[in-house]
Formats: sequence, structure tokens, C-alpha cells
Amino acid sequence: MPFYDLKCEECGKEFNVKANLKERQEKTIACPKCGNNELERVYAGMNISQGKSDKTSRRECPNMDKCGGCCGLSN
Repeated sequence: MPFYDLKCEECGKEFNVKANLKERQEKTIACPKCGNNELERVYAGMNISQGKSDKTSRRECPNMDKCGGCCGLSN
């Protein structure tokens, strides 16, 4: 299950919750402060780290025969 950053539309409380998509769609997640189910998704910044691009730093995919390179690792 993914984690979601949510904000209550009633009291403005921002919080992080582990929930599945069905729980979000059916509005079964409640604000921990006021109990409201009207929540909006908050998009926080993401940190992405990328290694060197030379061949010595590339990792090999252990499942290249299964994924066909879709994982982004080199063969």
C-alpha cells in the first residue's frame, strides 16, 4: 500500500497515511484531528538521486530475461 500526503478540507490538518486507492476513492480515510472524510491530496517534493552515467557505475538487471530492460537497469 502506498503512503499519501493528505490535507483536511475542514480543519486544514496535513497528515501522511498508508492506504489503498479504494480507501481514498470511497472516502473511508478520516482526518486524525477532526474526523472529516473530505480530504485533498498534497503533492510534496520528491528527492531523486542519480548515479554516474559511465558503464562502471551501472548495475545489471538480475532478471533481464524476464523484464526485458523495463526496470531501467542495463544488461
